[in-house]
Amino acid sequence: MKPKTTLYLLLILLAFSSCRKEETEFIQEPEEEVLVANSNIADLILRTSSNDGSIDNIVDRANCFDIAFPYSVNANGVDITLNSQNDYLAIECIFDESDSDTDTIDINYPVTIVFADFSEITINNSTELTNYANNCNGENESDDDIECLDFQYPIEASTFNPNNELLETVILQNDNDLYDFVQDIDSETIVSVDFPITVILADNSEISISNFTELENTIATAINSCDEDDDYDYSDDDCDNCSPTELEDLLTNCSNWEVDKLERDGEDYDDIYDGYTFNFFTNGTISVYWNTTTVYGTWVANGFGNNLEVIIDVPALPLCNNNWILHEIENCSDETKIDLRVGDDDRLRYENDCN
Repeated sequence: MKPKTTLYLLLILLAFSSCRKEETEFIQEPEEEVLVANSNIADLILRTSSNDGSIDNIVDRANCFDIAFPYSVNANGVDITLNSQNDYLAIECIFDESDSDTDTIDINYPVTIVFADFSEITINNSTELTNYANNCNGENESDDDIECLDFQYPIEASTFNPNNELLETVILQNDNDLYDFVQDIDSETIVSVDFPITVILADNSEISISNFTELENTIATAINSCDEDDDYDYSDDDCDNCSPTELEDLLTNCSNWEVDKLERDGEDYDDIYDGYTFNFFTNGTISVYWNTTTVYGTWVANGFGNNLEVIIDVPALPLCNNNWILHEIENCSDETKIDLRVGDDDRLRYENDCN
């Protein structure tokens, strides 16, 4: 045998031995690091990575699908082009301009709707959209998708098929990739993920996951840990991420706040504090000035998100005093508005042209 031929055969033999070694090591991975088709953890991953149809309920009032970007709508007579989730805020700002009108939204068809499994279909009119929406679960009804936990991408995964001895590595870049990958696993394929991976909880905290057992326990714990907001009330989650620090910075760094709206026990007192300016200080005091008069009080903020409480006490201005709940920090125009509420009958909204 010629020396060159011998060298080629030796290289092929070494390569084959290396591949067999990788395959053997892959097959022998610990059970908690192997993903099995139709297992509980596979189902949890599918439910977590499925498409969240409730994200655009302000537009379609349907929890089991959303509308693919871009598309356009008419909200209370204003034309809006939607290119990303950030544009839902433009619709909400229009709806928030008045509390006494009837909000309307008209979708410009055709549009494409995307279901939980990322399949798509074209919708040509409102009747078709309503027919599909009627098949979704109603407001706040239990559904399959898990919204209280997200995966951080990219995720690297490997598959080995013992029938054809094919070993492949894939890079998953988003929920759609992960959903399709897990859905396509068959009973003969051995699947592994390059741990650790990172998951993000509803409060934006992150957890490093070392194997599928940890991931299964983490998802199971997170399922009911947040409000998935599967309702059609677009304004009830405006402070999901509001913090005392954000509110304090805004109130204390901007001067001369004015009362834009004031309701107590369902009665309208919007004009009673016309010409009054409110200044909030980092030491927890408030000064209020009008004409030639200045009075003082206190304020404090605590809690987080939609349970952030703002306690205001200005003895000379009793209509302002309450243990308010921060409803929204609104930046829809050149003005910033801080909306405080208690139930449906008490409301205090400050405004300022400081951004």
